[in-house]
Amino acid sequence: MSVALCLSALGGAVLAALPGSAFSLSWTHSVEKTEWREEWRIENGRLALTEARVKGSGAGMESPAGARLADGWWVWTPAVPPLERVILAASSFTPDHTLCVGGVCHPLHGWIGGPVPSPLELKPCR
Repeated sequence: MSVALCLSALGGAVLAALPGSAFSLSWTHSVEKTEWREEWRIENGRLALTEARVKGSGAGMESPAGARLADGWWVWTPAVPPLERVILAASSFTPDHTLCVGGVCHPLHGWIGGPVPSPLELKPCR
C-alpha cells in the first residue's frame, strides 16, 4: 500500500494527493517575520512531528527547554503525539505556507493549482 499526503478543504474533497511518507512545512511568523519549519512523517496512518526549528525567538516562538542552536536555528524534537490531521489557516499578513515533498518545494497554492482554502487540512490519504 502506497503512502500519500492529502490536502483538502476542511471536511471537503481532496485537492491534491502527494506521494511519500515524509514532508516539511514552513511559514513566516505573522508578527516576528521569522521563519518556522517542521518535519513530518506519516506513520501508522497518522502524522508524526519529528522536528521543529525556528530562526530566532519572539512572541509565540519561544523554543522549549532542550532546544539546541544549529546554524542560526533553534532545533528540537516536539513532544507531540501523532495526529490524525493538521489544520492550516491562511494569514493575509504572511506569504503562503511552503510544503516540501520528495525534495520538491512549492507554496501550498502551487500544489493545489489555485487559491488555498482556509482552513486547509493535511492528513494521510486513506
